[in-house]
Amino acid sequence: MDIELKETILKFISAEDAFVSEEVQELWSGFGHILRVQLKRAKVPSIIVKYIDLRHSGNHPRGWNTDTSFKRKENSYKVEQIWYENYSNQTDEFSRTAKHLGSTSSGNGSIILLEDLNASGYPVRKSRLTIEETKTCVLWLANFHAKFLGCNPEGLWEVGTYWHLATRADEFDKMKGSELKKNAFKIDETLNNCEFKTIVHGDAKVANFCFSTDGKEVAAVDFQYAGGGCGMKDIVYLLGSCLNDSELHVNEKKLTNFYFDCLQKALMRNGNLLRFSDLELEWRKMYLIAWADFSRFLRGWMPTNTKLNCYDSKMVSRALKIIVE
Repeated sequence: MDIELKETILKFISAEDAFVSEEVQELWSGFGHILRVQLKRAKVPSIIVKYIDLRHSGNHPRGWNTDTSFKRKENSYKVEQIWYENYSNQTDEFSRTAKHLGSTSSGNGSIILLEDLNASGYPVRKSRLTIEETKTCVLWLANFHAKFLGCNPEGLWEVGTYWHLATRADEFDKMKGSELKKNAFKIDETLNNCEFKTIVHGDAKVANFCFSTDGKEVAAVDFQYAGGGCGMKDIVYLLGSCLNDSELHVNEKKLTNFYFDCLQKALMRNGNLLRFSDLELEWRKMYLIAWADFSRFLRGWMPTNTKLNCYDSKMVSRALKIIVE
């Protein structure tokens, strides 16, 4: 283990020794590693270390190695550290995340120490979900959005999500001309100017949810793109990440209704007595707008992506009718 890394771990964690037992994954574009670290004579057997090293970046798997891409990714790790240091302690058993155990940063990167969710009862990762498993993730998002509704995202992205138009000029330039491209800035403006805002996860794909063995509970990870915005952006991205074209057509109404039921209950539990009917009316409209917004990103980034299916075309068409009214 790198000496600096071991010293950082032992600074924050009371343990006799620490050693890397597994590389969980390499970070996107070669920015570092996520490591599972075993501890000797500590209160917990293991922790997760997110080790960000900006000196060894630039190997984007799809070739987006531009200054814009580097700066966005560099800022995303700063945002994630701020999230864990200043916001993660506000989540609860209804919006479970890994506990923050310590973090440090330098000009070359940062180190974030986190609870090992595998050891805490969330060892399962999935790429496809049943509808019931999807509802488990939707429930998590509803509770998360309720917890942070109306919160100022200080230190996070002013506009959350990794596909935010202002940070994706390279992909927008590559996008073929279309009605969607023509109206992309109006779509972005509509989303950003919605009345009801929360903190969104920003990358709420199925891979960022850790499941309990029975599949009935989840915890979320990866908060690099947490920031302000409409909760529908997370819902759109989640559903597109775990359901295929036919599943989306069949289950959209069921899952969005479930989300709003859960959101209302969570807000009531938190004592947030806002104008829920107004929020629901606005966010149901924003579902279409958010879908079109993400579709805009995909059509520039990877126009052959299987998510650009019949359901996607239907959502984009409906969104454009609203935008051009």
